[in-house]
Amino acid sequence: MPTALMIRHGRTTSNADGVLAGWTAGIGLDGRGREQARALAARLVPVPLVRLVTSPLQRCVETAGEIATASDVAPEQDVRLGECRYGAWTGRALKELAEEPLWRTVQDQPSAARFPDSDQFEAESLAQMQARALAAVREHDAAVREAHGEHAVWALVSHGDVIKAIIADASGSHLDQFQRFVVGPASLSVVHYGARRPFVLRVNDTGADLSWLRPPEQDQATGEGVPEGDAAVGGGHG
Repeated sequence: MPTALMIRHGRTTSNADGVLAGWTAGIGLDGRGREQARALAARLVPVPLVRLVTSPLQRCVETAGEIATASDVAPEQDVRLGECRYGAWTGRALKELAEEPLWRTVQDQPSAARFPDSDQFEAESLAQMQARALAAVREHDAAVREAHGEHAVWALVSHGDVIKAIIADASGSHLDQFQRFVVGPASLSVVHYGARRPFVLRVNDTGADLSWLRPPEQDQATGEGVPEGDAAVGGGHG
């Protein structure tokens, strides 16, 4: 199967101020976030992306725009990759939310957490967020394979909680363990969905050379790339 790059948007003023932006409109990248997005886009230039999918929220669209310009790939939006719908928590300071009883559930048993309803913003559970994000990833991955072959590389731009939930699933972890993963602004995580199981190749990368992600036929000199086959021991890497 293809290799999927999970990219979190660059920093926003909400990130810097410790506010849960959620689906608040008009939250774009700040100056640092734009720098981060451009740096990531430059690192991705050696990688032949065949598809770029983004959350429809402004901060992700702006990040995807930098990648699209550098890699000459047209972005498409998928609402299923949008931020978790935090309902009445949207727009509130994290330090205030940490005093809420639900906060401990979000941290310790996220599979049981559902955010409170709001007249202004939709609410959902973290389990619902994970389910719709995984459906989107699997659908796009299958479409890329059909159109471009099993060695193709594609990317999605989404949000911290969404990407952590995807990585938790790919690593074989329960959603209750997803807080163990760190996904910083403008970071890159890499998952290869193999025939029998996913391979998590990288998490929270913010600076490494990415030329190893070129499909094997384009990088025969190093021999690096995604796992070949599905070895009984070692997952193909030994």
